[in-house]
Amino acid sequence: MSKLTIVARILAKPEKQELVKQELLKLIDITRAEEGCINYDLHRDNENENLFLFFENWENRDSLEKHASNTHFVAFQEATKGAIEEFIVNEMTHIA
Repeated sequence: MSKLTIVARILAKPEKQELVKQELLKLIDITRAEEGCINYDLHRDNENENLFLFFENWENRDSLEKHASNTHFVAFQEATKGAIEEFIVNEMTHIA
């Protein structure tokens, strides 16, 4: 299997932006320690404080799938239920 790149776009509801940010921050260290995680970097849009992007690289799809089912990611989903307007995940392949 080849390396998998993920760009995850998370748009928080304006009144829930701080909650979503704090919950996203909780994911970073524990995810970076996961087997197969190459990088897991959180960014916030400079013009829209409600918009967050994760740039992630995984050794393979299996590593990503394990991440998605880990208890800390499931806890994030529960903690932010109703606080996120949009959550889009783009799976990408590095070409150059």
